[in-house]
Amino acid sequence: MHFPLQEILQYVTQYGPIALFVLLVLGIVGLPIPDETLMVFTGALIAKGKLDPLQTWIAGVTGSMSGITISYLIGRTAGHAFLAKFGPWLHLTPERQEKMHEWFKGYGHWSLTLGYFVPGVRHFSAVFAGMSELEWPVFARFAYSGSVLWVSTFLGLGYLLGDAWESAAENLHRTLGIIVLVVAAVGGLAFFIRRSYAGKR
Repeated sequence: MHFPLQEILQYVTQYGPIALFVLLVLGIVGLPIPDETLMVFTGALIAKGKLDPLQTWIAGVTGSMSGITISYLIGRTAGHAFLAKFGPWLHLTPERQEKMHEWFKGYGHWSLTLGYFVPGVRHFSAVFAGMSELEWPVFARFAYSGSVLWVSTFLGLGYLLGDAWESAAENLHRTLGIIVLVVAAVGGLAFFIRRSYAGKR
């Protein structure tokens, strides 16, 4: 269940980029905040001249980066302890944990970039990356580039939509989510075919 939407939007209207930064940190970590709707609304405020474009964009990017970094650190610290204690009960043997790490190192890191556009995925991809002990430079490269792309996309949509942001926000979010899922599915199929072909050779 999300926090009251009107109250959240009022925070951004009143406190501007600072509110956007704080709300995105909390939303990326996992609190039920409607992140995309928040950013589309903020983009509409930029279009109306009520918020500075550069300051708002910086607040959005740094807020999402901070949130996903916190999630990564939670996975890296508490997640590791969780696996050490409960891994055998969940059949997560050291061998399987190593495979999870290798998957993130090879291909799973793309979930850190594309996962921003899929509700639920962005909240957990960084945690799983930390739990798999994905190296910080790899995490930062894919997670932070995803942050820039995600924030720019939804702020830009809000800017273009203007007063029509509210009626279009939900449909835009759903459409982008479907597109990313299709791209991920096609990418997974291509990877499977490539692995099968390499195995035959």
